[in-house]
Amino acid sequence: MAKLYFKYGAMGSSKTANALITKFNYEERGMKVWLIKPALDTRDGVSAVRSRIGLSAEADAIAPETDLYEAFARMEGCHVIIADECQFFTAAQIDQLRKIVDTMDVPVLCFGLRTDFLTHLFEGSRRLFEVADSITEIKTICTCGKKAIVNARIDENGKIVTEGGQILLGGNDSYVAMCHSCWKTAIAKQNGSER
Repeated sequence: MAKLYFKYGAMGSSKTANALITKFNYEERGMKVWLIKPALDTRDGVSAVRSRIGLSAEADAIAPETDLYEAFARMEGCHVIIADECQFFTAAQIDQLRKIVDTMDVPVLCFGLRTDFLTHLFEGSRRLFEVADSITEIKTICTCGKKAIVNARIDENGKIVTEGGQILLGGNDSYVAMCHSCWKTAIAKQNGSER
């Protein structure tokens, strides 16, 4: 029985590396994988998925208006779907992935962030928390050693950003994973107040 999986973590938790290793494991067993990512994510090119540790693969870039159920129904012989940066998919697209699992008995593994730089859920992540069969956290740590849960956005001077749009593509130059306590303390220090 196929399932819809959501594997989430903060920035730097090796989500993409895990997605690409999972892809390799399926392909090593002779299975066909449909690797997808939101078209919004162009950091590594339009059709590439690349991890910080150097793993990479070609992927289909999915526009927000793409119906994933209809696109998958036209494919032949695909055994599994792996979605990277799934937080950027629409709620409707997550529902389409759910429908693939339910009606075609094909497993779907989604990898992505839970929350944005202000700790608010992304649309795709919210829907996955609502409808996924399996939810697993991929853990990473803050510089203090505690579990990191915040994707702190930083500016060019390393200061924490607390305003702006939900989506700003970036890597280590724009984000740092922090525990909630360190994040709040850093913001308070920037504002000249104690926490």
